Amino acid sequence: MDMQLAGKTALVTGASKGMGLEIVRVLREEGVAVAAASRAVTAELAETGVITLTGDLSDSEAPARIVAEAVTALGGLDILVNNVGGGAAAPGAGFLDFDDAAWSSTFDLNLYAAVRTTRAALPELLTSRGSVVTISSDSARRPQSAPLPYGAAKAALNAVMKGLSAEYGPQGVRINTITPSSTLTALWTGEQSFGAGLATAMNISNEELLATLPAQMGMITGRFIEPREIATAVAYLASPLADSVHGANWIIDAGVSETV
Repeated sequence: MDMQLAGKTALVTGASKGMGLEIVRVLREEGVAVAAASRAVTAELAETGVITLTGDLSDSEAPARIVAEAVTALGGLDILVNNVGGGAAAPGAGFLDFDDAAWSSTFDLNLYAAVRTTRAALPELLTSRGSVVTISSDSARRPQSAPLPYGAAKAALNAVMKGLSAEYGPQGVRINTITPSSTLTALWTGEQSFGAGLATAMNISNEELLATLPAQMGMITGRFIEPREIATAVAYLASPLADSVHGANWIIDAGVSETV
């Protein structure tokens, strides 16, 4: 399907692996010139041939610099994809396990990075009448399913993007959010991943965890979401085909949420 994105420009954050890397690939396939921002350039990201920018977006000074570098390299900006996020916590960690530093670092990466990057990009997006797509998490809607600081940061992120849509939608910038449930990324795979730690805590193999956990979580498909499913949704929401989609929060959770 032609998303009518050929010739557009995009900045994708958190682009070195997982969902971010797949978003870069899909946008490239649609003819978008992409600048990819990440802490480090992985071999897989380098292979895409896109412009790569490095920096830690949880650092308050990094987002404005990276946006400026992207605009210079691309000659403008039509699309911003706020994908950067994550966090490290031991399986089973509870409220009392997180001190102020843990809360602060979680919010820096999962909320303020997107706030600062969007703020820096908006002047260009207003000029291009562009769009912002932000990747959240269903932990924002089910805070019991993840470390509480992470879920709280993502809930705040959803609120910010909804508010920005109301403010900037009438000025021509479309701002939408995607909320995935568990997606098959490095968070769940690999010897040092959260998934591996959870499997160890459950006294099962990581392979068994990956095979059984989706159904236990209530995912109707019985499998983890593929990163390309998220990336395809990003491309659609960024495209002219979605011109009437403003302030939406697209839920891609394989039916985990039972609310209407």
